[in-house]
Amino acid sequence: MKEKRIAIPSLHSNSIYLGGLLAIVGGFLDAYTFISRDGVFANAQTGNMVLFAVRAANGEWKGSLQYIPPIVAFVLGVLVSEIVKIPHVREIVYSYRRSILILECLVSIVVGFLPSSVPNIVITVCIAFVSSLQISTFNKIDKWGYNSTMTTGNLRTATQAAYLALKEQNPDAKKQFKDFFIIILAFIFGALSGTFSTTYIGNTSIWIASGILGIAVLLYHRDKGYYRKPASLK
Repeated sequence: MKEKRIAIPSLHSNSIYLGGLLAIVGGFLDAYTFISRDGVFANAQTGNMVLFAVRAANGEWKGSLQYIPPIVAFVLGVLVSEIVKIPHVREIVYSYRRSILILECLVSIVVGFLPSSVPNIVITVCIAFVSSLQISTFNKIDKWGYNSTMTTGNLRTATQAAYLALKEQNPDAKKQFKDFFIIILAFIFGALSGTFSTTYIGNTSIWIASGILGIAVLLYHRDKGYYRKPASLK
């Protein structure tokens, strides 16, 4: 008898469901680091660059330097994500997409255990690094490029798709608008959740993000065919 699989939403790397979960995490982590870690963004390096420039222009050189390490960590994360795509490296790192999700989940768990005495820069560098891995590895919904940790580009794409959908009744544009609207809402929801939980729970609230990542890992793992019904249930 043909093997049956449990009917769950597809969570392949281009799936809107995975994109939504990662957008929630992206919004959550930005709110978390901004509130609990001296106004530094983990994901939005544009914001960090602007804040660096503003402080530097005002002569606050010491304060401006705190925005540099997350930017460097972000760049290193992008480089690592490109390196693991090299064929012989991919043979060593089995299922590199899943490995990156697991790494991000583990880093979030560890960060939650770190005491408040740990310098903020350590936290923001760790999160910026794994966030850049997420951005570089999971960067498409269906056939469209998107960003799970920043929403400016997504908002532009959604607006363009809405225009085409209304003007030309383009079915692809309608689907694109729907998907990107979901991603934008997911990011906002993540940012709201991160704000409230960090304010009222504190540093350990990051475990909420790690829990979402854990769910993403399990479902992504399942979608790749590793989980099967027991033979007795076939």
